[in-house]
Amino acid sequence: MTSMAIELNGARFGGGLRETAQMLLWGAVAVVSFHLAYVSAQTGFLAVIYLFALLQLAKADTWRMAFYPALAVGLALGALRLGFFWSIFSAGAVALWLVYAFWIGLFVAMSRLCLRFDWARVLHLPNCPAFGWFLIPFIWCGLEYFRSELYYLRFSWLSPGFVFGSAPSFAPFHFMGAYGTGFLLMAFAWVAAFFWRKLRSISALVLLLGIGFLRLGGLISIQPRDNVPPKILHVAGVQMEFPTEPEVLIRLNELVRRHPEAELLVLSEYTFTEPVPEKVKAWCRQHQRYLAVGGKDPAPGGNFYDTAFVVSPDGEIVFRQGKSVPIQFFKDGLPAPEQKLWDSPWGQLGICVCYDLSYSRVTDRLIRLGAQGLLVPTMDVVDWGEAQHRLHARVAPVRAAEYGVPIFRVASSGISQLVDRDGHVLAEAPCPGEGAIISGTMQLRNPGHLPWDRWLAPFSTGMTALLAALFLLHRLGFRSSGISAVQKLQTEGRAC
Repeated sequence: MTSMAIELNGARFGGGLRETAQMLLWGAVAVVSFHLAYVSAQTGFLAVIYLFALLQLAKADTWRMAFYPALAVGLALGALRLGFFWSIFSAGAVALWLVYAFWIGLFVAMSRLCLRFDWARVLHLPNCPAFGWFLIPFIWCGLEYFRSELYYLRFSWLSPGFVFGSAPSFAPFHFMGAYGTGFLLMAFAWVAAFFWRKLRSISALVLLLGIGFLRLGGLISIQPRDNVPPKILHVAGVQMEFPTEPEVLIRLNELVRRHPEAELLVLSEYTFTEPVPEKVKAWCRQHQRYLAVGGKDPAPGGNFYDTAFVVSPDGEIVFRQGKSVPIQFFKDGLPAPEQKLWDSPWGQLGICVCYDLSYSRVTDRLIRLGAQGLLVPTMDVVDWGEAQHRLHARVAPVRAAEYGVPIFRVASSGISQLVDRDGHVLAEAPCPGEGAIISGTMQLRNPGHLPWDRWLAPFSTGMTALLAALFLLHRLGFRSSGISAVQKLQTEGRAC
């Protein structure tokens, strides 16, 4: 097969067998680097290599040579990191892996269009080879935000930003957020990829700078220090999966015996399949404790709201918060009609029910209301496996660092966590861990803040949509011009 190449915007694109081998190599680099990046906080820097490898795929000679290898990369990542889908959905897991893979393929295909588009002619811009490259971080951020937050199958896990969920702290989260951190990583990757063909020494230097950025970011804490002393809330929780009412009472008695200092007790999502039973309310009166616990709040038509109830030392339900984002394909109740804060004796506390913590559009609303800390009753079934629990456990440290608020997360079978406002995990209960207890203190300071990517990500999504429309209209116009030219030739041929 003859090797072909074309020169465009200062970049050279090869074809044929050599290109196929290169695409396979870069696809393998992407899979291995992403997988290793998720192994531990010490290997998280490999996320830059993963993004750099994806951009190498975007240099393919045809859109098929860009899209399908990237789709294969996404499918491999889904099977490796989301293997627990098989135990939950059986063969349907393959379809969900493909959905995740589609977004990787779409990013690479759109990046290729950016690199090959004639910006100077279509938009009357100066002939700048870097212009198409400049748009790539916005495309990445826009697609990540859309797939994670905006459509029905939204799923925020496996974003490069969550690579650092196992890190004790990651400074860029404090001001850039998870999506903004992904934007920064892609910025390092595209600069390195831009110089890769002709100035590899500069490309390598940029990659080293990106790696250094990641390594140092995990060692620096830049949360503002408060002059006002924090309010201290002693919390404790115990892991139980589908317990009976008598078992709940036994575990609560053990909890106060081992941690008599605990002022607020927290149990997991779906501890009860009904509102809080009367015997449990009576227990709160007897022991003078606040209790946050998950149950079902009945709704019209035989439906229900997956709800976290707060019971006061008087034995009364003083607050309740439904789940805002029920899990797709599960009988997980109706979406909560509103979100509010619990005006607790220690400060303003927001409650995210399990999966809600994965979505910035849910947690942002609580922060805007003035939340000083978050409680997260969670149901992670033990049969889903430890890999699912560990992946889910990356979310709380990221959110705590983003907003600058402490989080207490109690899961049914692990991994429960107490996280400070810097993203440090102060206490943890294992998986599997039936009956495991977690306790500590939450320091409630000023209300949390929103990171910068809360405007950057929606802006990037809008820009990506406009670029997709531009590429489509240009493609349709190109086809129309081609059809007209063919018809003209056919007419002239008949005339002759």
